[in-house]
Amino acid sequence: MVVIVLALIFCILVGALVFGPRASKPVAKTIQQPPPGKASKSYTKAEVSLHNTRTDCWIIIKDKVYDVTPYVEEHPGGDTILRHAGDDSSEGFYGPQHATRVFDMVDEFCIGELKH
Repeated sequence: MVVIVLALIFCILVGALVFGPRASKPVAKTIQQPPPGKASKSYTKAEVSLHNTRTDCWIIIKDKVYDVTPYVEEHPGGDTILRHAGDDSSEGFYGPQHATRVFDMVDEFCIGELKH
């Protein structure tokens, strides 16, 4: 009888460890900073507007400039990324079609800030 009770307690403990809630590591959002010793570049809207093709595509999102040329062909929305090439894409970027992972992914394409 004692062996059965101990076996049940053991099974419950193992089950709790295997199927119980796990503590997740907090995900820290980082803001992309320029490499040490390199200042962030600023671009005017006129400069950004020159990069408006499939093979040279820059966009503006919330006053930051992104060179998304390498991503144009991979964009799940097809050519929609080109609608605002060389212009402000903030509204489309923050639309409901984008999953939250896009907010982390876009940082790798940041090349500077919009000069006002």
